[in-house]
Amino acid sequence: MMNNPFSKKVGSIFLPVSNLEKSRDWYCNLLDLPTDGEIFHGHLYVLPLNGLNIVLDSKIYAEDTVFKKPAFHFDTDNIEDAYEFIKSKNIEPTTGIQDGQWFNFKDPDGNHLMLCKC
Repeated sequence: MMNNPFSKKVGSIFLPVSNLEKSRDWYCNLLDLPTDGEIFHGHLYVLPLNGLNIVLDSKIYAEDTVFKKPAFHFDTDNIEDAYEFIKSKNIEPTTGIQDGQWFNFKDPDGNHLMLCKC
C-alpha cells in the first residue's frame, strides 16, 4: 500500500484579482506588509502571513471567480477595534459585527473576506 503523500497542511489560498499591483498595494496596506515582494510569472503576488499565505492571482480573475462568500477568515483579538480599523481604511463592512465574533467586508474586486475573533 502506498503512503499518503499529503502533508495535511494547506500552504496558500489563491484570490482572483483584476489588477495585481492595485490589489497588492490594497492588501499590503490593509495588513501592514511591505509591497516589495516579487511578482511571479507576471500574475502572482504572495502575501506572506503567519502560517497560510494568500496568493493574489490576476490570471485566474473573472467576475465568476470572485469569492461570493468568504473562503477563509483573518484572525483578530479585538473584533470591535478591527471593525473600526476597517472603517478607518475607508473599507465598508458588508455586515455588522455578528454574535460578537465576526464581520465581513470586500476587497476592491468584490472578493468577500471575513475577520473573526478567535
